[in-house]
Amino acid sequence: MPVCYQVSMNPYFGGGEVYTRFLVEAMARMGWQTVLFVHRRATYWQRLQRLQLSSCTLVPLDDVYDIENNMPESAQIILSHGTLPVELRKRLSQRHRLLAMVHMPLYDFPPDFYEGYTQVFAVSRYVLQSLHDAGVTYAWHEPWYGVADLLPGLEDAQTPIYRNSRFDWDLRKGRDWLLSKLEPLVQPFLPRPVFQKKTPLTLALVSRLTPIKQFPLMFSILAPILAEFPDVSLEIFGAGGYASVRDLRKALRPASKQVRFWGFQPAVAPIYAQVDFVLSGLPEQEALGLNLLEAQACNCPVLAIDAPPFSETIAHERTGYLYTDPRKDGGAHFRSMLQKLQNQANWPVPWQDPSHLQQFTLDALQQRIERAFAGLGFV
Repeated sequence: MPVCYQVSMNPYFGGGEVYTRFLVEAMARMGWQTVLFVHRRATYWQRLQRLQLSSCTLVPLDDVYDIENNMPESAQIILSHGTLPVELRKRLSQRHRLLAMVHMPLYDFPPDFYEGYTQVFAVSRYVLQSLHDAGVTYAWHEPWYGVADLLPGLEDAQTPIYRNSRFDWDLRKGRDWLLSKLEPLVQPFLPRPVFQKKTPLTLALVSRLTPIKQFPLMFSILAPILAEFPDVSLEIFGAGGYASVRDLRKALRPASKQVRFWGFQPAVAPIYAQVDFVLSGLPEQEALGLNLLEAQACNCPVLAIDAPPFSETIAHERTGYLYTDPRKDGGAHFRSMLQKLQNQANWPVPWQDPSHLQQFTLDALQQRIERAFAGLGFV
């Protein structure tokens, strides 16, 4: 059985780690074994290995440079999720075939960010275009789109949704480290209500509250418009660092009576079953939008900015709606969209467009990998 050594050293679980999980699964279906180098603090991989990654051998490491000591002498294929340090990359590429998954558009990074790799693979055509614009000539021509995969069998759409902490502490920061110690002392005394839909039109964020989403900037424009529609609520499912949560709350003040924070949720299928639309963030720092793929797969339509990568992954008026970037029109299109949704009886039904959803399945990803590996001579 051929082996692929993958590297995913993020200690936190996010979209890149979700992608890694189903990439391992797709390769297992092709007959490939994966040895996955992970950060020792990323204990969530042990749980995923028990549930979904039977073809994967986990190798927890303290430092990315420990990879060298855990590679065999013979030449191997190494696929890193994101880039590796330059000096490590150079040494590994002298003996092994070095590949990379590019999970972020390259516009904010230098062109040599992936120098030394034999081939890089983009998770969307938008990311692929950013590689081309940076002069990266070794990017595979077909994007490896993500998979709308919700850990089948682990999530019941009827599972109650409880309020959890809205914070995802960054332990590298002194303030976050201190607050992370204090929060568990307070948490048992806080109420944990169960989510119930409260308005005729319920919008939702289902996402980590990270800077790349640019939620504070987006809602600095959209929150006053949302306040014009008191029968529309915004439910926020996800956690973020102290500053991210603080800035988002500040941006949402004009519509604060319509907004509720529910914190990190271990199961997202129940959310998609109980809200009307899932919202995107701003587009330019996004690579794909796995949460939007998940929503559509659960038959929940989405509202997203009319720009890549969302214009790739959403079928306008069939699986959701695309609206003008509010930085361009002050949110005028978003306002007209809310008016339309309040007066429209029939909203998009994603399951009625199976050909669109098929692009983001494990079968489709497996076929893309097979074409690429055949082209590169791996099979």
